[in-house]
Amino acid sequence: MTAFVIEDEPLAARRLTDLLRRQNPPVDVRATADSVEAAVVLLQTAPTPPDVLFLDIHLSDGLSFELFEKADVRCPVIFTTAYDAYALRAFKVNSIDYLLKPIDEEELQAAVHKLRALHTAATPTPSFDAGLLAQVLQQLQPSQQYKKQFVVKVGEHLKVIPVENISYFFSLEKATFLQTRENRRFVIDQTLEQLEKLLDPRQFFRLNRAYFVHQDSIQDIIHYTNSRLKTVLLPASPEGDVLVSRERVPAFRAWLER
Repeated sequence: MTAFVIEDEPLAARRLTDLLRRQNPPVDVRATADSVEAAVVLLQTAPTPPDVLFLDIHLSDGLSFELFEKADVRCPVIFTTAYDAYALRAFKVNSIDYLLKPIDEEELQAAVHKLRALHTAATPTPSFDAGLLAQVLQQLQPSQQYKKQFVVKVGEHLKVIPVENISYFFSLEKATFLQTRENRRFVIDQTLEQLEKLLDPRQFFRLNRAYFVHQDSIQDIIHYTNSRLKTVLLPASPEGDVLVSRERVPAFRAWLER
């Protein structure tokens, strides 16, 4: 079985490729692409289509559904996404499967087994309505409920801090801190990983393992060595300028341009 992997996060693409090659028998990943445009070129120039296309929903230059408008997709598609399983029931139609990130090896194995069973039975893969799936996704986005405020302890009192008053979160010595626009700092219970799921990704971005920042807190972006970027935050962070992890730079640029 052959596959193309369309994924804009290099680490996620490498991990999925490794997992596919560990299947028994291995899935032959013939090519990868990190954007809609690159995927279009790949599908248009490939001598033969793959047996399956692993497709991330959000790519660096837009939603992957645009691919179906620009290229002739003639193979089964397995979506990879961070949306929760309940919201994504609409995607499990017409023999289309989906895998939640981070991808679980057993779930991947089940999806590959399902595809192999279809091939063995010579069952034609039903066509699907990409426009309908895009519409479902758009309906899901506004309904997503993000955290609007945090309650922190100040001495004997509890203080409510609205999200719009937060500049960024950072971790230091196994603790997570909330930094306000008024340059006040509070310890909170959540980890940065938990905060990524609680807050609107259109407003907040994970710069690296230690910083999760609001877009308005970024006062300047400076080119650094080896194509890296560093940011100047307001209020200033305890460590001064904050570097964007190398693997997050493409996603950071796309986030800024959205």
